[in-house]
This record gives sequence, C-alpha cells and structure tokens, in this order.
Amino acid sequence: MRIFIDADACPVKDEAIKVAVRHGLPIIFVSNSWMRLDDHPLIERIIVSEGPDEADNRIVELMAAGDIVVTSDIPLAGRALEKQGHVLGPTGKAFSDDNIGMALAMRELKQELRETGEIKGYNPGFTKADRSSFLQELENIIQLIKRGS
Repeated sequence: MRIFIDADACPVKDEAIKVAVRHGLPIIFVSNSWMRLDDHPLIERIIVSEGPDEADNRIVELMAAGDIVVTSDIPLAGRALEKQGHVLGPTGKAFSDDNIGMALAMRELKQELRETGEIKGYNPGFTKADRSSFLQELENIIQLIKRGS
C-alpha cells in the first residue's frame, strides 16, 4: 500500500506525510514543479512535464489496486477508482464507485454555470474542519486496508 498525492494544489501535504510516516507507508508526491518536502526515506517526489493531465497520468500509471490517491481532481479520482484504488479529497471526502458519477456530473454542471456566468468562483475556502476530516478519513482508510476490509 502506497499513498499518492496529486501535489500541485494539495493543502494537506504535511498531514499526509505525518500519517504515512506513522504507518510506515511510502508516500509519492506527483507535481508539475519542484516543491520543498521533508527528507525522509518514505517520501518520494516525482516531477512531470507541464500539461493539464501529466501528473494525473503518472499517478494512474504508477498506482496499483489498494493504493491511496489524494486528489481534488474528480476525473483523476474516477480513473484511480477504476484501478481499484482508494481515493480521498483533501477535505476528507472519500470517493467511491457509488458517488463518483454524481461528483463528475456536479463538476460538469458547475463548469457550465461558470462559463455562462451564472455562478462565479470555484471552490469554498479550505478550513480547519476540512483538515481534521482529511486526517480522520485517511486514518480510517488505512485501518480498513490493514484489516483487509
């Protein structure tokens, strides 16, 4: 079991590192640019070329069934679920086969509403409650995997 982080805009890098190290899990950060991360044998940094889906493509290429992917990118979440991965958003929302279809539909609807000017902005701000939810859900997922559920 490994943890993959879609790292370019991920607000929970430090939290993910703490949980990964506590459980002795490799954690791989995939991004389009170099970022400062702790030096630790469990932490790996992969930098991909610029492009809208380069990091996503690399994560899907490298991940295996049972790995955990942390991303707010809903299409990437869908691709990771297709490979039998566990997917968690930085706000603590777990994606599953049961909810990914609705998440994709809402993403498309919001994009269309933004393009027509009916709504402005993208996402609400990231809160302490989101950070706490993320930590709890990541811990829950790891415990479920370790128990073989």
